[in-house]
Amino acid sequence: MSQSRRVGMIGVGLMGHGIARNILSDGHRLCFLDHPGNQPVADLLATGAVSKASGREVAEGAEVIILCVTGSPQVEAVLFEPGGVLEGLVEGSVVVDCSTALPSSTERVAERVAAAGGRFMDAAMTRTPKEAAEGRLNLIVGAPAALFAETRPLLESFAETITHAGAVGAGHTLKLLHNYVSLGFSAVLAEATAASRRAGIDDGALLEVLGKGGGGGVVFERMRPFIEAGDPSGFRFSVANASKDIGYYHAMTDELGVARGVAGAVRELYAGIEDQALAVPEVIRVLERRGR
Repeated sequence: MSQSRRVGMIGVGLMGHGIARNILSDGHRLCFLDHPGNQPVADLLATGAVSKASGREVAEGAEVIILCVTGSPQVEAVLFEPGGVLEGLVEGSVVVDCSTALPSSTERVAERVAAAGGRFMDAAMTRTPKEAAEGRLNLIVGAPAALFAETRPLLESFAETITHAGAVGAGHTLKLLHNYVSLGFSAVLAEATAASRRAGIDDGALLEVLGKGGGGGVVFERMRPFIEAGDPSGFRFSVANASKDIGYYHAMTDELGVARGVAGAVRELYAGIEDQALAVPEVIRVLERRGR
């Protein structure tokens, strides 16, 4: 157990709820923003968490404010809109952004937080709600070395592997690179599975060949339950979020002046799925129905 901290959370959704439970279990005090997007919070309240009506109120009572929202627009809104976090920020408080965001936005956000007397770090998450509930997330952190060392004990209450990627913005940069690779492979596997089924290949044979060959890995195992049994729960990540993250990757590589080729096809595939609420493994079923 790390030294008890006063923690505020904004975003108690699929990922944030698990984070909140583990923060409480580690002996920290927690308040969170009451929001329609939260998961049911009765268990958090029963364990001592306190609900707040605004970002300002969350910040007023917290040494560390953790943001677990969708992306850059939502981060900027909860921080800077009237009644937002910056209005209640206490001198020296730390804002930890666990979202997936544009690094250029992250750098601007960090400057505004610093100007308001706070400190900022990006701590992008990988893994799924299952690992969030188990306290076994992976975090990719962008922060000054001293702030990273100071905050790490708290991060360890809900994360298993914590990588210090570099200065502010490096965490979000590396997260976009990670998600491009992960979602790119998911797209390749979805297309291959649809083609395999069209050719009459048994799913078990496909899984055996790929799993013991060049297709094996974390993403493959998350997609496997859907290929085997139509169960998408191994990869509870929506097509809408995939489209967002690949869009962010495009924006980032535009700013960096990096050449792209495959990324354009990956973006087109996800953007072309009509029902953006589907989980990523369900793209397989969509592709199966498409003719040429």
